[in-house]
Amino acid sequence: MARLEVLKTYKIFIGGQFPRTESGRYYPIKNKKGEVIANICLSSRKDFRNAVVTARWAFEGWRTRSAFNRSQILYRIAEMMEGRKEQFISEIVLQGSSLKAAKEEVELSIDRTVYYAGWCDKYQALFSSVNPVASSHFNFSVPEPTGVVAIIAHEDTSLLGLVTAIAPVIAGGNTCVVLASESKPFCAITISEVFNTSDLSAGVVNILTGNSAELHTHFSTHMDVNALIYYRNDKTEIKTIEENAALNVKRIFINNKINLSSAKSQSPYFIFDVQEIKTTWHPIENIGSSKGGY
Repeated sequence: MARLEVLKTYKIFIGGQFPRTESGRYYPIKNKKGEVIANICLSSRKDFRNAVVTARWAFEGWRTRSAFNRSQILYRIAEMMEGRKEQFISEIVLQGSSLKAAKEEVELSIDRTVYYAGWCDKYQALFSSVNPVASSHFNFSVPEPTGVVAIIAHEDTSLLGLVTAIAPVIAGGNTCVVLASESKPFCAITISEVFNTSDLSAGVVNILTGNSAELHTHFSTHMDVNALIYYRNDKTEIKTIEENAALNVKRIFINNKINLSSAKSQSPYFIFDVQEIKTTWHPIENIGSSKGGY
């Protein structure tokens, strides 16, 4: 008798754990021959709410990590991705890509992670400033992480879209809840395993699988989400997100025109997108007063 292959069960990733969706729903992924190769969790609104609670809980600890430590962790993630390179390639091929295209996607994803690891302790120097003021004060402006960022990742890539979306967000000290590609979800859970076994704190990255048509309204209306980044081209979803965000004053970014393979798809400005500017005034001691001094 022919052997039945043991297919991997792809679960979601919340708070450093791999639960099944609370709804119990799933959807099948098929190969080019029409054969079912995996069942994927179909995440619900409850899953998203659980992930946001976890991301908010993790935010305080992650935002207070030193920039150098965040850089070390991102570089460690890149090291582990390199070690699982063949697994990522095989999963991308299984989802319909050529071997050459899969190899290029994985290598670019690893390189992009290293790129943002290098920016962790540099972007603040780039975006901070000392401001001229007409009083005896120093006036400093410095970027600080905005909080919990919801991300609806690119639909047409399995790994590169995730890395492009997640790396700048966590490099800047934010936490995130990510909806992975519905049609190419394999690498989302594999990279979750990388996150889970690296030094990344539980809850900093939470990854859901499922349907954007069902979840995008919840992503854009949840009051404890500070920003939303959308990488897809559905005009109806974009319109809904923009309308919902106007009601709860949520910062949104529609990054649907980015060529993920180009150099323009990686930049410290993607870190800056989800930063708030904090301005601090500090009095200057008047050492040259009329009572004496130098």
